[in-house]
Amino acid sequence: MEQSLAPDPVAETFLACLKQARHETWPFDHWLLNNALPDRDCGGIAALPFAPPEDAVFDGRREANNSTRVYFTPENQGKYDVCRRVAAGFKTRAVKQAIEAATGADLSNAHLRIEYCQDTEGFWLEPHTDISVKKFTMLVYLSDDPKLAAAGTDIHEGPPDFNYVGSAPYGKNKGVIFIPGKNTWHGVGHKPIAGLRKSIIINYVTSDWREKWELA
Repeated sequence: MEQSLAPDPVAETFLACLKQARHETWPFDHWLLNNALPDRDCGGIAALPFAPPEDAVFDGRREANNSTRVYFTPENQGKYDVCRRVAAGFKTRAVKQAIEAATGADLSNAHLRIEYCQDTEGFWLEPHTDISVKKFTMLVYLSDDPKLAAAGTDIHEGPPDFNYVGSAPYGKNKGVIFIPGKNTWHGVGHKPIAGLRKSIIINYVTSDWREKWELA
């Protein structure tokens, strides 16, 4: 359910972040973020009591580990206040309208999906584009460990060569936004991951999303 325009710390922090976001246009429109969430919520997500997945399969696809993925479901919102606060903030009309105005995304009748990721050594993602039922993608990184400074999302040109263009800076409360399309090639290259690469992935998806239980 969409929330009202009442003041909301998560919404207010993100709206301020979006106004200051650095808009890059090559090889596709994307926005680099600083201070995407209130400090207490960024830290609160990183402290959630979910163990990193054991015996993860690293084949370049998150789908290979579907059984261990964690979402801000209504159940987890009931258990953990930080999940409820962040989900409520991104359901506000003000946030959705600001995203549409800044990026051109169409979030009418869109549903919120938030995934909590803890990627370990060996993790990588092949260059890919998000599926068409995703109307908005934002990644927010959660760790300030300097050993993870190169662990941000990689930006690529498309086929046939998938040339590497650059990476979103990884750091606590930094992030990147893009609007999924045919040219939004991104991934995580084969790079050392020292410790846990913690992040959340925030999507707005259409009503055709099949795994309804994942939605916030």
